[in-house]
Amino acid sequence: MSNVLQINDLSVSYRTEQGHARALRHVHLSVPRGEIVGIVGESGCGKSTLTSAIIRLLAPNARIDGGTIDFQGRDLLALDEREIRDLRGAALAMVFQDPMTSLNPVLTIGRQMSDIQFRESVRRSEKRDRAIAMLQRVGIPEPERRIREYPHQLSGGMKQRVAIAMALMMKPALLIADEPTTALDATLEVQIIHQLKELQSEFRCSILFISHHLGVIAELCDRVVVMYAGEVVESGTVRDIFHRPQHPYTRRLLECDPARISKRTRRLPIIPGGLPDPINLPTGCIFRERCDVAIDVCASRWPALSGCTENDDEHRAACHLPAGES
Repeated sequence: MSNVLQINDLSVSYRTEQGHARALRHVHLSVPRGEIVGIVGESGCGKSTLTSAIIRLLAPNARIDGGTIDFQGRDLLALDEREIRDLRGAALAMVFQDPMTSLNPVLTIGRQMSDIQFRESVRRSEKRDRAIAMLQRVGIPEPERRIREYPHQLSGGMKQRVAIAMALMMKPALLIADEPTTALDATLEVQIIHQLKELQSEFRCSILFISHHLGVIAELCDRVVVMYAGEVVESGTVRDIFHRPQHPYTRRLLECDPARISKRTRRLPIIPGGLPDPINLPTGCIFRERCDVAIDVCASRWPALSGCTENDDEHRAACHLPAGES
């Protein structure tokens, strides 16, 4: 199966007054064609930096320290500014966490959805018809009326549906969804997830879905990538990650999922300790100081991401302990 996106050995750092903060280190990730890949991890694990690197919208103080981002046979890091602009919104689209900050408050929904089609040499009326059809497709009632309204006149769920509609207008090969359901209530979250699944099947695009919500990842995704403090610590199918996690961090993360708590309790489970300082990173395993099964080699040698078993290279973990012993 070919990959629409292949990231190899990507490292990104930020220049600060205290030194270089190494936000991403030696990240390997692939998104197969026609599949949904979820990225999960605590706040500060590098999810947003990763998506910003893919679409080449990193902060001015950011620096690519190494690696490649291969998208449909082209290294995105090697493209000039015009070439990457031509890809954004066409072959490579993104849905942001807060739709109110990604929609222009002083332009109507119709104007914004027409503007996104600027590459199409068709009449304005046809662009408007396409926008109405797309709004209807994402479940917005009375699209002919809504298209004349401004973002503030729509509910949070409707605004997020508009953002999804705009992202899919040009039928991209890859859609990046950066925590698109975080600002929504539980009912709307379920609706958006089911809608994304249907749209992905209809448009046959790949989706890179970023979330901290394990239930959403399990419901929507085909594969999962677990990140911790700027590194990929485990990757595999949804069944691999949720039913036989191999990395200690993945297991602890799953234990903190409220949906897995069967007994009433006053205290939710947590992972003791905190994230390491990205400017002064420890040697060896990045998770060692919070790990309850660490061994001597964890303090001195960095664990590479490798297959959990000889016959299964798709399920990979960055841990020195053999599968089943950690």
